[in-house]
Amino acid sequence: MGKIALITDSTADLTREMQKELNIHVIPLKLRFEDEEFKDSEITSEEFYTRLAASNSLPKTSQPSPDDFIRFYQPLLEENDEILSIHLSSGLSGTLNSAHIAKEKLKGNIHIVDSKTISLGIGLMIIEAAELIKKGLKIPEILEKLSTARENIETLFTLNTLEYLHKGGRIGKVPNLLGSLLNIKPIVRVSENGTYIPQGIARSQGRSLKSIVNSFQDLARGRKPLRLVVAHGAAHQAGIELKEALETAFNLKAFTFTQVGPVIGVHTGPGTVGAAIQFS
Repeated sequence: MGKIALITDSTADLTREMQKELNIHVIPLKLRFEDEEFKDSEITSEEFYTRLAASNSLPKTSQPSPDDFIRFYQPLLEENDEILSIHLSSGLSGTLNSAHIAKEKLKGNIHIVDSKTISLGIGLMIIEAAELIKKGLKIPEILEKLSTARENIETLFTLNTLEYLHKGGRIGKVPNLLGSLLNIKPIVRVSENGTYIPQGIARSQGRSLKSIVNSFQDLARGRKPLRLVVAHGAAHQAGIELKEALETAFNLKAFTFTQVGPVIGVHTGPGTVGAAIQFS
């Protein structure tokens, strides 16, 4: 049976425990505070949000280069028969393009998947892939099942402010929110095409959390919830509130609860709370 290496990037916001337990290899994106550059794995979420609050300018983010991917893929190709590489939506980053360029140069048995989502939405696809690999399925069947899984993953989040999406140039992904009043809490959905679309607005964080729960219930459309994951950006208490509300609404314990990592956090900012649910 061919040995498959499972790879994702740091925007999947997987905990260290999940990476180890599921045997996942993570290539980091990069983050620059003025003249100081970090790999996503070199700065914790706690450190990042502290520095973000104190920074006068928005940090810059960058994807791994094709050469970064080549250096990452090469030793894994030597130890495995195939690579399954699942990454941040191509609608939001050029990470996937770098992976494709590296694949062409290496000529290896590498299979690249556009998750068409972000953060723990990617994490749900990684969990699914890890289980399929563990069951001994071959790549064609894994890819087919991942395509189905992707269609049944819904990702929603609320922002404390539009400031970071605007500064980071991502506000165009949520065009209907640009002219909205200040102090609203927008609810954003990751679309089927892997871009941001507006799901609604609320006048307070508490109402935005309730709106997320209601939106997930609407999106369920009679489907059965399989996995729930919840994340927050420097908003632990709000994250707990959303987690408990979703667990109650769907009678389902969260698979993981964690912080949004630095690269995603640059664009969403502190106070972000969100979740992803995989349905069947």
